Amino acid sequence: MASSLSPEARPTSPATAFARLMEGNKRWVSGDLRHPDRDPDRRQFVSQQQEPFAAILSCIDSRVPPELLFDTGLGDLYVMRTGGTAVGSVVTGSVEYGPMTSGTPLIVVLGHQRCGAIKAAYDALRGGKSLPGNLQAIARALRPAYRQALPERGADPVETMTRAQVELTATALRSNHDLAPLVGKRALAVVGAYYSLDTGKVEVLDGAPS
Repeated sequence: MASSLSPEARPTSPATAFARLMEGNKRWVSGDLRHPDRDPDRRQFVSQQQEPFAAILSCIDSRVPPELLFDTGLGDLYVMRTGGTAVGSVVTGSVEYGPMTSGTPLIVVLGHQRCGAIKAAYDALRGGKSLPGNLQAIARALRPAYRQALPERGADPVETMTRAQVELTATALRSNHDLAPLVGKRALAVVGAYYSLDTGKVEVLDGAPS
């Protein structure tokens, strides 16, 4: 296990933060994991203050834990998880927290293969039916992605809708009133990405910093 007080400095730019995440995902895919920042020393080190280098908005799916698939540890990431990466004002505020309060330089919106929440919303919207309880709020939030996916002929509609939701959400975050100035001066990047359950690989859809 890597030392909790690793000589690797916290990434402070979008490009270095993105590179750190993707290096971790390569280790996840290959099985050559470092498991950094996960021991009692690290717990003590971050107990009074945190400075995560990225914020991840991903799905609630049990097979898509960001800390594992990017091979990161305690205090490295802000993580928000909602069904199908559906967003609302509270979720958006949670995503904004890191960049606006501690200079977190990277946001990743992460959809994934075979998303159950997306499929349930797609089926409900396609059939003109309501989902039970507050699940219907997820379907309403995903309606724009559903509409964008409909014209795509010959493609898997659920996968198309998943990718559309990622791209729509990433675009909205990049252009929102509070984050757009940070994006404009290259202090923040918002990346749309897609995770394969089959391979463990994260595919970048848009917004990768250079």
